[in-house]
Parts: sequence; C-alpha cells; structure tokens
Amino acid sequence: MEKVNLTQKFDLFSEYFNPKIVGELNNQAVKLVKFKGPFVWHHHEAEDELFLVIKGEMSIEFREKTIFLHEGEFLVVPHGIEHRPNATEEVHVLVFEPLSTINTGNKQNNFTVQCERI
Repeated sequence: MEKVNLTQKFDLFSEYFNPKIVGELNNQAVKLVKFKGPFVWHHHEAEDELFLVIKGEMSIEFREKTIFLHEGEFLVVPHGIEHRPNATEEVHVLVFEPLSTINTGNKQNNFTVQCERI
C-alpha cells in the first residue's frame, strides 16, 4: 500500500494516447494518459470508461453530440457507445476502466497499445 502522486506520475512520460497503469482495484485499472489532438473513433463492447480531467480540457465526441470536460470534471462513457476523445492542447486525464480494456476498443490501429505500469 503506497500513496500515488498524480503530478509526479504524469512527469514520468510525455507521449500522447499511451495510457499508463498507476493503480488497480477489483480488476479495474487506474490509468493516466496525455492527449493532444483527436483519438480514433471506437467503442468498447463490454467495458464502461471513466474520464477524469486532471489538467487542461478536452472533449469527448459522440456521433450525435460533443461533451466538453474541464479540470476536475469527469464523464462515464457506457459500453457500446462510439466515442472519440479530443484535445486542442495537451490534457492530463485519469481513466478508470477494467484491466482487460484495450485503449482503442473495437479498433486495432497505430493508436493500439499495451498499457504499462509506472
């Protein structure tokens, strides 16, 4: 059992769209990720995702609307809903989702990564 300092963990990496696992509970992963620009349109068949903005602001685009998130705000994207995270400037985000979740959901492309623990 050790505390986690999010600022220190974010300082350990600079690449975008490459989530890092910083904690686990009940088969769920606490991941940190930096975004800049649009991600890929995707959905997750069985996993819900929570996006919590730690620093900056971002949008999560859906086919029918866009939701904007600012520091301290979060959104839960239910499984099966197609979405695309996007950020004009660098944003730091905490993502909470099952450990088995693939970051690009139903898509396999150059954004697909295996999450590492830091």
